[in-house]
Formats: sequence, C-alpha cells, structure tokens
Amino acid sequence: MTVTRPRPVLCVNEHEHRDRALADAVTRGVFSFAGQAREIGVEPDWLNAALPDDEEWRIDWVKFYYGLDLADAFRATGNRRYLEAWERLVASFILQVPPDHDPSEVTARRILNWLYAWQRLPEASNPTELVESLHDQAIHVRDTLTEERNHCTLELYALLLTALALPDLVPGLLELATTELHANLLADFGEDGVHRERSTHYHMIALRSFVGARENCRRYDVELPASFDERLKRACDFAHHMRRPDGTIPALSDSDTGDYTELLGLAARLLERDELTRKPAGHASFADGGYFVQRAGEHYLIFDCGPLGDGGHGHYDALSIEAWAGTQPLVLDPGRFTYAEGEPNLRRWFRGTAAHNTVTVDGQDQTPYARSRSSLPSAEATFLGRETRDGLDILSGEVRSPVYDAVHRRRVIFVDGAYWLIEDRLAGTRRHRYDLRFRLAPRHAELTLHVKGARSIAVEDGWIAPQYGLRHPAPVVNAVAVGESARFVTLLAPQTRILELEGDTARVGGDTIVLGERVTRR
Repeated sequence: MTVTRPRPVLCVNEHEHRDRALADAVTRGVFSFAGQAREIGVEPDWLNAALPDDEEWRIDWVKFYYGLDLADAFRATGNRRYLEAWERLVASFILQVPPDHDPSEVTARRILNWLYAWQRLPEASNPTELVESLHDQAIHVRDTLTEERNHCTLELYALLLTALALPDLVPGLLELATTELHANLLADFGEDGVHRERSTHYHMIALRSFVGARENCRRYDVELPASFDERLKRACDFAHHMRRPDGTIPALSDSDTGDYTELLGLAARLLERDELTRKPAGHASFADGGYFVQRAGEHYLIFDCGPLGDGGHGHYDALSIEAWAGTQPLVLDPGRFTYAEGEPNLRRWFRGTAAHNTVTVDGQDQTPYARSRSSLPSAEATFLGRETRDGLDILSGEVRSPVYDAVHRRRVIFVDGAYWLIEDRLAGTRRHRYDLRFRLAPRHAELTLHVKGARSIAVEDGWIAPQYGLRHPAPVVNAVAVGESARFVTLLAPQTRILELEGDTARVGGDTIVLGERVTRR
C-alpha cells in the first residue's frame, strides 16, 4: 500500500501540546514525566533504557505525546531539527519494538499521537514503514480490545481515527469502531451522565474521545445513532456542572485537575447546547453517579455520596466534599499523585479515607485497601435526600463500612448561597476514635473553619496533587472525638463569621439554624 500522508482528522487535545521548551528538550533526547527527566537520546533503547521506577513513566514515554509538541514547533518555526527528531524517534521505535509489545490501550494512544503528528508533518520521510507499523498496531488493538470502560473507549477511538485517516488500511475497521463505540458509550455513562468509574478525570478523558468521535464522523459524513447524541448530552451535563468556579474540574477519585473549556465548546457546537459554553449556575444532582453540586453565584461545593467506581480508580471518600468561593479553594480533594506502590505507599495514602474531607473511624479506611477493585465488600454510601427551601439547600447521606460498626451520617447545609454548615453524626456500638478532616489548599484563601463537638483540634501535614507525580504540602485541619457516638458541626465560610452552638441551635451572624432531625430557620 502506498500512502504519502493521512486524511486529516481532528485532534481534540492539540491545544495542550504546544510546549516549545518540551520540544527543544526532546530534540536533545531528554524526556520528562511526573517531574522526573531522563536523557535517553533521540534513537533510544526503547526496551532496555534506564527509566524511573514508576511504570507510568515508561507508559507515558511510549505513547508519544511529545510528537504533537515537536509537530507544533516545526510548523511554527520551520526548523527541521523538530521534524528530524520525530522521524528518528518513530523509526527507532518501529525497528526495535514489536507491534504487539504493549497493552492495547498504550498502543492505541501511540497510534493516535502518530497520526496527529504525521498529518502536521507532510515532509516526514519513510511513510511506508510508518503505515505498515500503524497497520500492525491497529490489528493488535483490534484483536486484543479491552472489554469495557475507559481503555476500551480509547482503543475504539484510535481504531475509528485510523479508519478515517487511512480508510483502506484495515477493512471493516470503521464499522467495528462506530458500532462498538456506541455500545461503549451507553454502557459506560449512566442515565444521569456520570461515567461508571466515578472519576472526574476519567469521565473527561472518555468524554473527550466521544466528542472527538462525533466531530470526526461529522466531517466524513459517518452517521451515528440518535441515542449516541442523547447519552453524550447527559455526559456533557455532568462535565459542565461539576466544574469549579475557575473552570477546572475537581480531582475526585484517581484524578488530575484540568481545564476542559475547549472540549465543552466543541460539544456545545456539535450538540447545539450553548449553555455548555457558559458558567454553570444553580444546584445539580447526579443521583446514580453519586455526585451533588451546590452552587450560588461564585460559591460552589460538590458532595460525594455514591458507590465506589468500577475498576480500580475509586477512592475511599464517601461523604467527602470540595468547596470554593470564586477562584479561591476553601477545602480540596487531594487528587491521585501516583499509581506506584513503594515505601511509603503514597498510592494508598492518596486513596485512603484520611486523605479526604470526611470522617475516619479508628484511623481505618471505609473500604479495605486493594490496588484495584476488590471482590471483598466495600463501603456503601446512601444518598438520603435533597431539600431546597427558604434560602437553604440541604444534602444528606450516610455511609456504612464493612470494616467497623459505626454509621456516619452527614448533612451539608448551604445557607443563603453564602456559607455552609456541615453536620456529622457518628453512632457505633462500642467506643471509637472519630477524626474529622478538612484539607486546605497550599495557599488557602481567608476562610472560617469552625468545628464544634471535638475533643481536640490540630493541624496536620498533608498534600495536594493537582497533576500526576506532582504534590504540594497542604495543611489539614483534624478534629477528634472519642466515644460510642460523636456529633460535629462545622461552619465553612469564605469570610470571618462567628458561630455559637447551643444544643441543636447554631447562630451564625444574624442567622439562626435549628439542627435536629430537620433543619429550620428562625
């Protein structure tokens, strides 16, 4: 087969790969990921090079994302060293690495990034070897498709774009990709639009593939079923409403944060949903996925009260919250930091209950730790309802753990769209230590965090990891109670407020909130 260049396809994340400094480093054979750089050369030993211990480093390296930065640098400057670096890297990889060496998900990402870079580098030499390798890698992905979830999505998307860019490369690839992508969309995004892994990051990664599929199919007049758009709209609704006031996503359950404004803009045009381009407004509930948003103006809180996500990305964070006031974070989810398990095991720390804005019982995780989703029982979070009236929005939920007898109930009370009262009740059949934690930002805004019902309150050391492999020290407020039962009432506000608590009455400024089985105002 003679192919001099692929048909153009849209790269939905091209705008994220315009890093000139990164491209310059790659021309010198220097590669970086998760804060670790290695000088390996532009014709490296792909199978035996000395790499960092974290296996994610090699996985990212062989996906060739940096090819997009090289292509952008070449298009912008005309300097052939960027083109030549990409040619040498690709050629040496083809020479050394069998097409079926990597798992299908890793291979799929490489296929996409080679196509994206190649279409921007028409001057590239040796297209015959490149096309043959793409053919063999596409066959490998097709024949070893992951059965479900986000890896399957990415693999099918790579096959779709291969079929559109190189239509004669693998017969039957287009029909397979479109049919299975549609089935995957319906299986992985629930009726409320939340991805089955309950990870905000993987929700967006999967959504990016489906929005890209929709646009690339439109460009080549490939029809998709009407139910494709219907489910895609719901997935976009969650992506829209979960956004923080600064436009980024919260890093919930194995997530990095990030700004997906451009992706939602593309979805808005495709689906004729202009509201996706505007700031989200008002409260939102995603009951099946277990996420509930309180929002008024620039005040925002997201409440996690749902099942542990499918696969291995779920954190042990039931009833946890994240809250913002404008562009200033009040309390934050820590993110994921790493998938590597060493000593100390920071994978476990970031995933554990103590790393989140909820309560631990006797220092234990709500669910027994396992590297991936275990067949053992996990904590069960139950949403107990939402009530909105008289300037109050009240979210209620509980979590029961297989590890301990105590039941944790939480109510998050949003008052006048201005501040929060958070009531935590814990009831056990024996004496426990209860630790209520709130994780502040590394550079936190002026805020009030006032906890009643604690025996002691201290500030611990902790971390926030906005991106994989990068962590920043962040203070953690820890309130402790000991006994069979405990009750904490917390005032969380973006400015100084005075809280007085007597029995079940909380007075905050001029407001009086009666806290009992129901919440009333006076």
